[in-house]
Amino acid sequence: MKFAALAVVSAALVAASASAEPLPGMRGVNHIGLTVPDLAEAETFFTHVLGCQKAMSFGPFRDDTGSFMQDLLNVDPRAVIEQITLLRCGFGSNIELFKYTAPDQATVTPRNSDIGGHHIAFYVDDIAAAAEDLKARGIRTLMGPLPVSEGPAAGQSILYFYAPWGLQMELISFPQGMAYEKDGGPVLWSNTEPSK
Repeated sequence: MKFAALAVVSAALVAASASAEPLPGMRGVNHIGLTVPDLAEAETFFTHVLGCQKAMSFGPFRDDTGSFMQDLLNVDPRAVIEQITLLRCGFGSNIELFKYTAPDQATVTPRNSDIGGHHIAFYVDDIAAAAEDLKARGIRTLMGPLPVSEGPAAGQSILYFYAPWGLQMELISFPQGMAYEKDGGPVLWSNTEPSK
């Protein structure tokens, strides 16, 4: 019975979202927020290895007696954001690094196959050169670069790698575009520099 009710709710949500207008004024992804175990290590990795640029740092944020942290961020009321650092990463999205302490903080890093699993993909012009650079720095990489030669994603090459604290990331490149683009649709990458 529960599954039938869930199916009805899911169908209603899909129907409602199909007829709904998109979020007013949506322009794109501004940043990806990451909570890291060591902020200095993460900042060094993103700036010195990946080439991001530090924009600013600020904090701390805490509420020792009230529920501000829980009400704003859905974290333990005694959680503390010790510092936030914002990084600009090439032509793509920005990265926001958080250093939290919290009484109920979990330290499990999800895999790609886990619900809530995630990775960050960085576009590179020359994936073979970028892969060699990661390997020369002792960064853990998986199989690849893997060129995709069939299907709508043909034309791209990928390589998964890891930050020192276990966050999975990806290099991706498709300098000649991907096969799906010949039929139209949104282009997934542009090397156009954003306005300053």
